[in-house]
Amino acid sequence: QVQLVESGGGLVQAGGSLRLSCATSGRTFSGYTMGWFRQAPAKEREFVAAVSRSGGGTNYADSVKGRFSISRDNAKKTVYLQMNSLKPEDTAVYYCAASPRDYMSTLRSEFGSWGQGTQVTVSS
Repeated sequence: QVQLVESGGGLVQAGGSLRLSCATSGRTFSGYTMGWFRQAPAKEREFVAAVSRSGGGTNYADSVKGRFSISRDNAKKTVYLQMNSLKPEDTAVYYCAASPRDYMSTLRSEFGSWGQGTQVTVSS
């Protein structure tokens, strides 16, 4: 398994930006598809974005398309989530996750390693 530690969350006004980072350690980072999920209070954890092993492919939830961008640096073993034009409904705990699958799954069950989460709060 791979160990994941998120950072970069915080409080931001609507329309602002944040960049989340997820540093990893353990087995070969480039062997994992990486994803970001989020969970708002009293809601299910939902898919946000995924990036392929090479970084050449990405997949986004409809709710964040055009505003969020996922990327990875395999040399630094880190995955990023750039969040622009933030809205109050983006408020949630954001989780980084790793999947051994070689495709960009959107399913929580296919991601076997998870970070502890970082809080993002967007004020109106």
